[in-house]
Amino acid sequence: MTSTTTGPAPTGPAPTGPATPDSPVPGLVVTRLGLVDYTEALAAQRALHARVADGEAPDTVLLLEHPSVYTAGKRTNSWDRPVDGTPVVDVDRGGRITWHGPGQIVGYPIITLPEVRRDRPADVVAHVRRVEQVLIDVCAEFGLATERVDGRSGVWVREDARGPDRKVAAIGIRVARGVGLHGFALNCDADLAAFDKIVPCGISDAGVTSLSRELGRQVTVAEALPVVERHLPTLLG
Repeated sequence: MTSTTTGPAPTGPAPTGPATPDSPVPGLVVTRLGLVDYTEALAAQRALHARVADGEAPDTVLLLEHPSVYTAGKRTNSWDRPVDGTPVVDVDRGGRITWHGPGQIVGYPIITLPEVRRDRPADVVAHVRRVEQVLIDVCAEFGLATERVDGRSGVWVREDARGPDRKVAAIGIRVARGVGLHGFALNCDADLAAFDKIVPCGISDAGVTSLSRELGRQVTVAEALPVVERHLPTLLG
């Protein structure tokens, strides 16, 4: 099935609708949701996850933005959190604390892992590597070289004359019943000052960046969305 849809967060039947001609994604339903409150999106992806795991909905990737919010994964320490007491949403994904907000593409791949489709155990590490590869390839299409960094989640611009290692995309994943939950966040033209209140992903000796900052021009979510969609088939292994 190939479909790209737009509309409200899916809380009932799986999202379907007319394909967007410039962004077909074979094997996936890709739904652009626009700006969605984090807790609403979390409820929607959990409901969709149950339907995908039960075989009642196809593999789906939700692409959206959130209003400004901090979320904390299971490994978050107290000293990672905002020192001013800013509220944080605790969630059941991997990783530590991060920020979501306008100017950032958030992607939730609610998909059956390829290993499970082949009657093998779910390989969470391999799933994370595929998500990383999607983001590395997206950045490369924009002309930005990024890498994985051993022992650190996400996708990174390596240390250079402009500064130390800096993260352009964060990843936090959970897999249940062989189906993924949560996903990635790619900074396009987000206000990076929001990261100053926290220790992003628990990493204190590196920075955070965006496509816009690295490329020296504005890269909007609207410009980056079709590029992300082109590389999503990598998730299917």
